[in-house]
Amino acid sequence: MFRKKSTDEGSNFWISYADLMAGLLFVFILLIGAIVSKSIILKSNLHEKEDRLLQISQTLEIKEDKLDDLNVSFNKNIALLGEKEELIDTKDKSISENKKTISLKEDEIKKLNKMLLQANTQQDILSEKVVIVQNLLKDTNSTLQKEKKSFAKRLKDYKGQVIVLSDQLTDINQTVENKDKKLLKLLNALDERETKYDGLIEKLQSQKAKIKSLTGIKLKVVAALKEELGSKINIDKNSGSLRLASNILFDKGSAILKDEAKTELKQAFEEYIGALVTNPKIKPHLDRIIIEGHTDSDGGYLYNLDLSQRRAFAVMNFLLTLDFAKENNIKPLMIASGRAYLDAVKVEGVENKEASRRIEIKFRLKNEDAMHEIEKVLDAE
Repeated sequence: MFRKKSTDEGSNFWISYADLMAGLLFVFILLIGAIVSKSIILKSNLHEKEDRLLQISQTLEIKEDKLDDLNVSFNKNIALLGEKEELIDTKDKSISENKKTISLKEDEIKKLNKMLLQANTQQDILSEKVVIVQNLLKDTNSTLQKEKKSFAKRLKDYKGQVIVLSDQLTDINQTVENKDKKLLKLLNALDERETKYDGLIEKLQSQKAKIKSLTGIKLKVVAALKEELGSKINIDKNSGSLRLASNILFDKGSAILKDEAKTELKQAFEEYIGALVTNPKIKPHLDRIIIEGHTDSDGGYLYNLDLSQRRAFAVMNFLLTLDFAKENNIKPLMIASGRAYLDAVKVEGVENKEASRRIEIKFRLKNEDAMHEIEKVLDAE
């Protein structure tokens, strides 16, 4: 009885042990299944992540190509936008740094792939790193997109500025061309004016020589008059006037012509005026025959002016009664003038009163005053 009981207890032990082992085996199988399932799931996730990383890498390569294209286009625009060169260089450096960062991240991804293949136990760590890398890639992609938009906007602005500058340059070139044409016209006009100016100078020199010859008429007339009269009558060498002493013609303080002086006055007048009106070298230039009365400075000015005026009238009245004056129509040429002592004769600054009391018969040529002024201008030049 006790043996059977002992046998039953042994059987129960082994049954319990078998059950325990079966349970442990089941648990172990379940654990192995779970581990295998988890491994399969993790491998599937890793493959997906590898595919995503590959796509991201390809996307990055495409973006790098685009960035390279942008860099080429950007470098072309650098030649036109020299003033923005420093800013663009800075951006290029930034892009280069980003490329380096991306390259480093790609290396990290490759290392992570190797680490995933070598040690599945580090999957969680790798997953975290993958997440970190993805975030970094997203941030980098976002930054690149923003910079791309910024570059596109700036390039658009630069293109607009280049177009504006090109239009302005075209306008400036057109303005310069127009100014060159105007300058050429001005130079041509200047050449024409210089030619005209040279002609005017030549003409002026000719006229100047002619005027010089005209201003010398008075001297020629005086020379011809001296040649005509010879030693018969003494005339002034500069003005060509005939001077007669007042004491011969008039008594002191009187304006009545002396009878004994009339014969001498008639002879001197006819010879002097005859030489003027009959000489073909003189007559064309003759304008006036002037009878001037002069006194010394004794007495007041008005008294002497009245006396000199009356004596000049007395001489003119007598001369106009002569047949010679009527025959040669002298009357329209003759005028009388009193000068008092305004033209007194002085010797070394001292008045010669006897010589100052005189009657002068002189002539004036046509345009004589104008010729004198012209002669002064020419002499001044």
